[in-house]
Amino acid sequence: MRTLNLGILAHVDAGKTSLTERLLYAAGVIDELGSVDAGSARTDSLALERRRGITIKSAVVSFVVDAVAVNLIDTPGHPDFIAEVERVLGVLDGAVLVVSAVEGVQAQTRVLMRALRRLGIPTLVFVNKVDRPGARDEDLLRSISARLTTGVIAMGSVAGLGTRDARCTPYGEADPGFSARLLELLAEHDDGLLDAYLEERPPAYPRLRSELAAQTRLGLVHPLYYGSAITGAGVPDLIGGLTELLPAAEGRSGGPVSGTVFKIERGPDGERIAYARLFSGTVRVRDRLPVRHAETTAEEGKVTAIEVFDRGEAVGRSEAGAGLIARIRGLDGVRVGDPIGTVPPPNPRARQFAPPTLETVVVPAERTDRGALHLALAQLAEQDPLIALREDPVRREISVSLYGEVQKEVVQATLADDFGVEVTFRETTTICIERPTGSGSALEIIDTGANPFLATVGLRVDPAPPGSGVEFRLGVELGAMPYTFFRAVEETVRETLSQGLCGWRVTDCLVTMTRSGYWPRQSHAHATFDKSMSSTAGDFRNLTPLVLMAALTEAGTEVLEPVHRFRLEIPADAYGVVLPVLGRLRAVPGEPVPMGDAYLIEGEIPAARVHDLEQRLPPLTSGEGVLESVFDHYAPVQGPAPTRPRTDHDPLNREEYLLRVLRRVSRAGPSH
Repeated sequence: MRTLNLGILAHVDAGKTSLTERLLYAAGVIDELGSVDAGSARTDSLALERRRGITIKSAVVSFVVDAVAVNLIDTPGHPDFIAEVERVLGVLDGAVLVVSAVEGVQAQTRVLMRALRRLGIPTLVFVNKVDRPGARDEDLLRSISARLTTGVIAMGSVAGLGTRDARCTPYGEADPGFSARLLELLAEHDDGLLDAYLEERPPAYPRLRSELAAQTRLGLVHPLYYGSAITGAGVPDLIGGLTELLPAAEGRSGGPVSGTVFKIERGPDGERIAYARLFSGTVRVRDRLPVRHAETTAEEGKVTAIEVFDRGEAVGRSEAGAGLIARIRGLDGVRVGDPIGTVPPPNPRARQFAPPTLETVVVPAERTDRGALHLALAQLAEQDPLIALREDPVRREISVSLYGEVQKEVVQATLADDFGVEVTFRETTTICIERPTGSGSALEIIDTGANPFLATVGLRVDPAPPGSGVEFRLGVELGAMPYTFFRAVEETVRETLSQGLCGWRVTDCLVTMTRSGYWPRQSHAHATFDKSMSSTAGDFRNLTPLVLMAALTEAGTEVLEPVHRFRLEIPADAYGVVLPVLGRLRAVPGEPVPMGDAYLIEGEIPAARVHDLEQRLPPLTSGEGVLESVFDHYAPVQGPAPTRPRTDHDPLNREEYLLRVLRRVSRAGPSH
């Protein structure tokens, strides 16, 4: 049986989870349709999801149609939980992008479609809610073509649009207009069809359907289906499109194991459960399975249990092969995003969405809950690494990164419901970054000057292109000293750059190790190890921050803040009052575009001001203003650069830093 790993994506409230329910019902997996509003949707299993009526965590369900086993992944639609969507993208064979026939193309719709097209993920479009008053079809199709992709084609028509009796009729061979539109679209990517189009020699309809499937599987065209998840109209046509037009999973079950972990959850006994897409090979219970972390070498975990998805349920199995999604127990050190197996996954996918741009301090209601709060947040960070837990032991504060205010509310409710820890939050602040403005270098030589460590480290810092992150290179021979010492330097460089000269994460830089040196392992006559005469990795870890920050100080850094691209639709008579507010919020609007009795304004606004604009817009526009915004780029901070205190170490203050290292080493004992 073929397997299709399918993602359902949409802007919040477009009907994505309702469509998932309808697909399960149509396939006979469930006997009764669940409801998002009633909190009975199968994929919204968290109590918090049921209360709020939104999807917070991705969920996997399965069904079988036409001898194809579909693993369907329902993803969050709210932009605050975009990280969940990003992790899912790397394991999909195909996707359905849901668009509301009433609200049309929305901010998150465009963000998702851009990511799907960049990755070449085969995607069908489902226009939902055709039974709702205000639903559109032809007008919305033109909007999708203009704002999402020109490679879209409607696969049917709607009668009774906007009524409960709305019916969807698929196009077929007897519809010459459809064949003509199909030929025109497909000819853009097929020379044979282009010749037929220019010579007015329409090919046979089966040839067009075959080419439609081929181009859909390549992500070149996007068939569009109208329908209603509530009434079921149009859903059978969509199901037919899943099996005809989207590609099945590929991979050899007999090859080496290769997979990616896209979700982590905790079992009833606190054990980690890893959701993994297997690209090749077969994983069996009791296997020793390599797990690779981004910053460390591979470690092994022993597989204690495996579950695969079968007709809606996670079912225990002794093994899972290529193409499947499996729930694997026993991988204690596994984290979201980790590759598993002996070979890396094919075509690893880079980050598609911006990291969080907001941060808040989490404060326990009871001081005695501080330890419990840290443990709880650490578990949440396992499931969502972009929470980026940050502790300041000087101020005894814990901060988390966020995409928005809704995510803050969810974190607060989760801590209370699942961990029994009541918390409040400080005011949300913007996460800035630092970039080097020039080049700088520094050097500390072993047993020379004020260097107290048995290590020689020379580093140079250079600017790198925006978006390139941090790159570490060796400017010395790899065999000049033990590899573990080089590894210690690289890991410490990345860790130290989490706080630059102004306390923000330093990125878009190249760090080159220009000098190295060490003292080989020495022993006394009785063959005991003499630390005072031998270099260790600890010497390099302790010295590297001093050298790196000295080089960074010479290079200099610039603090940049996140900037959003916004799209604002307002009534024409509100333009005069909205424009000054945009100016006060440091927004840079473009020329307004008339849209009947309304204006469309596009421009840029600092991320820190987006929430203010959202709050002020309703009273200024009598509730008719519509704001969409998405992260676009970083820009230099206007005015004084915001700073935050350094935390557990401050290599900028050499004396204080060395005192902290000395205290740490003395507590660790003589072996260190």
